[in-house]
Amino acid sequence: MVSKRMFTALVVCVMAVLVSKPFINLPTQLIKMSRGGFLSHLLHHNTPHYGGHHPHHKNTTLTSICDDFSPTFPAIDPNTTSLICVDLNGCCDFTTVQAAVESIGNFSAMRTLVWINKGLYFEKVNIPKSKPNITFEGQGFMTTAILWNGTANSSGGTFYSGSVQVFSDNFIAKNISFMNVAPMPRPGAVGAQAVAIRIAGDQAAFIGCGFFGAQDTLHDDRGRHYFKDCYIQGSIDFIFGNAKSLYENCELISIASPVTQGVRSVNGAVTAHGRSSKDEDSGFAFVNCTLGGTGRIWLGRAWRPFSTVVFSNTFMTDIVAPEGWNDFNDPTRDQTIFYGEYKCSGAGSNTTVRVAYAQNLNDSQALPFLNVSFINGDQWLPPLLPLS
Repeated sequence: MVSKRMFTALVVCVMAVLVSKPFINLPTQLIKMSRGGFLSHLLHHNTPHYGGHHPHHKNTTLTSICDDFSPTFPAIDPNTTSLICVDLNGCCDFTTVQAAVESIGNFSAMRTLVWINKGLYFEKVNIPKSKPNITFEGQGFMTTAILWNGTANSSGGTFYSGSVQVFSDNFIAKNISFMNVAPMPRPGAVGAQAVAIRIAGDQAAFIGCGFFGAQDTLHDDRGRHYFKDCYIQGSIDFIFGNAKSLYENCELISIASPVTQGVRSVNGAVTAHGRSSKDEDSGFAFVNCTLGGTGRIWLGRAWRPFSTVVFSNTFMTDIVAPEGWNDFNDPTRDQTIFYGEYKCSGAGSNTTVRVAYAQNLNDSQALPFLNVSFINGDQWLPPLLPLS
């Protein structure tokens, strides 16, 4: 059991990270919550509730809090058989997201909706392969978040550092943020990668979600995934993995350190796609997105020899390095990687001095990367959520 003194120190540390400069782009509402109700709640209850129902003690404070609790649950569709409520104050089924996940039966063919009340849930969440068809629904990515502070050093490797790890198929998240609040690493730091979420299941969808971290924020590991109207923040390779994913209408924000005007150094990258061979069917497609923030960054680094990334109709600010892309300092990859741009705009979209292996796509070349057919979404997305 964590002592009150140790836990108080831990909470104070988390709050300090949340309001520190490296995470200056955190939503204001979440920072205010971290300074107020969330901190008070955690200190009042002494230790986090890792698993199980809240004991629902009959005390005046809890009764008063829960008297004001009047959630508006979403309509349940025919494919959803159960709804679970999570609230930090103990006003419904569970106080932690992990406890809610563990309560769900294995290999259910029907969907379970986990409704998560606003708040900061400081816990590491794991959704095993045995629990498909789960939906996390928060109350807005600026008011509901799951956060942890694992790093590659503290977690046995980058792949295991995620605040949330999704191994199951048919996962959906709506209106919630996933954060890794480990301190932003110094240049050249070893083992400081800190994943906010790892997605290793097939047919996952994220709508109106936030992803916050620095190096390796979003581990888009494997499977087919759809991201719409999301906010994704990081510095180095902040979207990486070997999934086949479509990012639509998303905001991509670099928090790499500002680079002095006239200095040619590059200190960040949006993507590091990991396609290893021509036989793998994977890639990242960005459509109607915006790219901004700080630093000087590449659109992608060729983490593996057949790395595949396309940006279409995306607005890019001048933080994009003129050369655009990087082959991971391995020229042998120049013949096999597929990096494309199509009808992008903004100061960073100038392709005049792009690397020779980058492609300025024509209409027919870009077409396969422009809509949900890229991820076979017309076959599996409609049962999960409507397509506009």
